[in-house]
Parts: sequence; structure tokens; C-alpha cells
Amino acid sequence: MDARERLITSTQALLWERGYVGTSPKAIQQRAGVGQGSMYHHFAGKSDLALAAIQRCAEQIRAFAEDRLSGSGGAYERIESFLLNERDVLRGCQLGRLTQDPEIVANPDLHRPVDETFDWLRRRLATVLAEGQASGEFAPQLDPEDVAATIAGVMQGGYVLAKAAGSDEPYFCAIRGILGMLALQTIQARRALS
Repeated sequence: MDARERLITSTQALLWERGYVGTSPKAIQQRAGVGQGSMYHHFAGKSDLALAAIQRCAEQIRAFAEDRLSGSGGAYERIESFLLNERDVLRGCQLGRLTQDPEIVANPDLHRPVDETFDWLRRRLATVLAEGQASGEFAPQLDPEDVAATIAGVMQGGYVLAKAAGSDEPYFCAIRGILGMLALQTIQARRALS
């Protein structure tokens, strides 16, 4: 891995652990194993490097979500696969963490990829829900956009509850809850067809 790549991956990890303010250029350089000259050779400064790390994180989250949401099976199965896939719940969501960082929120360039990724996720979930609705898997009264926003909100809230409890159980409890509610939509759709 070259110095530029090490700088990006180190910054990603530090942003997740410490946030923007707690991530100093010196800490990035130490974790990446590079000198100050190397850092400033590849990036104009901390903000430029943070942007590259946030964009990388956004790409990884989108790829992870897309892999599960475009997989095989019906809409419910794909959403279930996405929500129940193994993850480090107690560390929380990398991008969700950044929404609480005042420096990220105040900087439009750094905030943009965070907002765009959450918007993409809601739209992608809504598309899968609409596909399920069109195939008769979900009840006609289901609102894909509202349910997609609810799923995203439950995920992020689940991370917060898990961190507060020091256990991943509150996260999975919230996920099982939203999946149970979604399963009711499939039962209602079946009843409507019979």
C-alpha cells in the first residue's frame, strides 16, 4: 500500500474513532507511518485528506449496501440481508459518527458526501421496497420513501442504543423490530391477493 493510500485509510480509522477535531495531522502521520512532507505532498491539508477519507468511506458503505440490496431473493430477503449482515455494532456507523461532529457539519465540502450517502441509502431502500410492492410482496398502502427513511433511522438509532448499553443487543432488537413490521406488510399483501 502506497503512502497516499495509507494516509486515507489511517484518516478513515481516526475519524471513526476520534472525530474530526480529535484527528490531528500528527496522529494521521503516525498511524500511516509517513512523514509530514509525504502527507502534504499528497494532500493540501487535513481538510483535503479528511474529504478523501470520507469519500472512501461513503464508497465502501454504498458498495456494501448495494451488494446486499441487489442480491438474490425477494425485496424482504434483500433488506433483511442488508440489516442483519455482520458489522461492528459497538463502533457505530462511520458516517453516522460524522453527523455529530460540529466541524464536519459546519464544512459543506466535508458534510456533502455524508448527506449524499444517507440520501442514496434511503433512495436505494425505497427502490427495493417499491420493487417488492410492484411484485405483490408488500401491501399497496406501504409508502416506500417513508419506510426507507424509517429503516435508516432505526439503524442509526440502533447504533446509538447499542453504544449506550455497551452491547450490540439493542441494535439487533431494533432491527428485528423493523423487520417484524416489514414482515406484516408481506402478510397483508398475501391477504389482499387471496
